[in-house]
Amino acid sequence: MSLNASASDETSISETTPIIHAVEITKRFGDLCAVDRVSLTVKRGEIVGLVGPDGAGKTTTLRLICGALKLDEGQIRVGGYDIQRQTEEVRSQIGYLPQRFSLYEELTVMENIRFFAETRGVRREDWLPRCLKILEFVGLADFTERLAGKLSGGMKQKLGLAAALVHSPRVLLLDEPTTGVDPVTRQDFWQLIIRLAAQEQTAILVSTPYMDEASRCHRIHFMRQGKILIEGAPANLKASLVGSILEVKGEPLPLLRRLALEEAGVLNAQRFGDRLHLRIAAGKGEEICNRLRERAEQAGGKITRFRPVEAQLEDVFIALLEG
Repeated sequence: MSLNASASDETSISETTPIIHAVEITKRFGDLCAVDRVSLTVKRGEIVGLVGPDGAGKTTTLRLICGALKLDEGQIRVGGYDIQRQTEEVRSQIGYLPQRFSLYEELTVMENIRFFAETRGVRREDWLPRCLKILEFVGLADFTERLAGKLSGGMKQKLGLAAALVHSPRVLLLDEPTTGVDPVTRQDFWQLIIRLAAQEQTAILVSTPYMDEASRCHRIHFMRQGKILIEGAPANLKASLVGSILEVKGEPLPLLRRLALEEAGVLNAQRFGDRLHLRIAAGKGEEICNRLRERAEQAGGKITRFRPVEAQLEDVFIALLEG
């Protein structure tokens, strides 16, 4: 099902031309440089992720791109329009879903959609069929008369997405859209995002704290203290990790982690649920396994399994943070 109004409504941009093009953008709040010379691009049909710890600058970057904050330095073009000289034209290209639910809880689902449609200038004769299509797309077609305040957390996020899509935006900015919702709803929400990119060719820029979500992006940018430390496809970033990953199961994990960190060939040891991930130097696996097993038994611990595993994005980002 297509949600786009028509191809004739769009300014001509080739598939290889970025719809979002940010060049060395900077934003300061007093002495704090929240975004420090960040450059990024997003093309049609592409999902690009911003990943990093709290305070990394992800939300500020999104707000700069949508025109909610003014640039101190740099340039942003969206759909060919300059954010500083053509702010309203840029905003007409963008659908924005903030971290917190920001719709009207005392209005129904349909009333919220209608309000945002008319606020965005969707013609009265067009908004109803458009809204019905969107609500069906996000799975809220059976809840049009329910008050927004009575929706679950996941349904509120879907309503927020519907409101962001009501004016047929070419760009979608999502600020940690699944924070606080259950795993099933997260999966459903990401299926909607993937469909928007693939079927509607929407350019999507999303910030997320979840590495499983980051792995679904075409490219990701890892941010820290306002800077982009590294960017690329998830597979390429994992392949760039120095060393290999050794998974360790046993108990007690705090003891095993301390012992592992004392080994010369162990570059890092992090807890992943009920196991450890050791990042080890090349060719040191067998030596480390034998020595660590012996030392664990001497210290009153027990190792039940060693096995090499593929590096995860968490491993990459932990290595970056340490660096």
